[in-house]
Amino acid sequence: MPQLRLHISAAVAVGALMLLTASPASADTPPPRGPASLPALTVPDVALAAQLWPGALGIALMSFTETAAVARAFARSGEPALRPNQELVATGVATIGGALVGGMSAGGGASQTAVNRMAGARSQLAGLTTALVTLLTLLFLAPLISLMPQATLAAVVIVYSVGLIQLPEFRAILAVRRTEFVWAIAAFAGVMLLGTLAGILVAIVVSLISLAQQVTDPPVYRLGRKRGTNVFRPMTAEHSDDETFTGLLMLRPVGRLFFANAQQVGEKLRVLIDQAEPQVVALDLSAVFDVEYTTLKMLAEGEARMKERGISVWLAGLAPEVLTAVRRSPFGQAVGEERMFFNLEEVVARHLANQPAA
Repeated sequence: MPQLRLHISAAVAVGALMLLTASPASADTPPPRGPASLPALTVPDVALAAQLWPGALGIALMSFTETAAVARAFARSGEPALRPNQELVATGVATIGGALVGGMSAGGGASQTAVNRMAGARSQLAGLTTALVTLLTLLFLAPLISLMPQATLAAVVIVYSVGLIQLPEFRAILAVRRTEFVWAIAAFAGVMLLGTLAGILVAIVVSLISLAQQVTDPPVYRLGRKRGTNVFRPMTAEHSDDETFTGLLMLRPVGRLFFANAQQVGEKLRVLIDQAEPQVVALDLSAVFDVEYTTLKMLAEGEARMKERGISVWLAGLAPEVLTAVRRSPFGQAVGEERMFFNLEEVVARHLANQPAA
């Protein structure tokens, strides 16, 4: 079946070549042609660097993004894992070499990769073969190919690229996560309306905006303990039978805590504390991998207010980096080592031990 599809696509491509090449062009506006000879050596003009660097930076970003995206899209089981740093170095070296002969920025093209896959390419030998054939074409066939309109070459690219549109993938993404479906639609619309590189840039911007929204509004969970275990998990309707402890409120913020989300996290903590009115608030920081000074200052101010209300603040599950930062801060000094625990199991044991005997 793959060979049949390849033969059909090749036949369509050849037919497109024949039709478009044979189509009469306007006498006034002849179609643009390809180059008729080998490119000449070009020395870059350093004086243009200041003028070109913003556009060059954008092209480099989009080219690398497309290269990485194509590599992931066509990766097969058993093949070496993608190494982005290596891809970036290879793309940069190829771009520098291309600049010396007036070439365009290098990158992993989707249509070229699709043609390689359909032809059965499995190793770098396919790329070397393509390079050799390209060189021989420039040496011996360039005058003939230069007579071919660029629209004809575009038709070949379109024929092979249509197969890259996988509508079932969109349904699969939507079934799993709506946010990523929006990213996919944005990328698809951007590529169709603005071109490949600009479309990828649109997708990057949309995804960055969404990620920025997520990091500035991290979740804060109220925890309970699964009965008969030492598993602490968020309280939900599905887990309504989980254990809670009188006078103890266990809260777990998630993600990096820094200046952009400190106020949001503080407000969520305040609402949950006001609802529960506990004697002890235990902050499980096991899901926090970094905490900035702004957040520590907010926590210190909150701890002072809790102390005035007769509420004690305890800490649990601190990662080494977070523990170091907390110890050095006024917040850590206010809490003290005696209220820092290895995990929530120790918190529960200490809280129950502090309760008066019934």
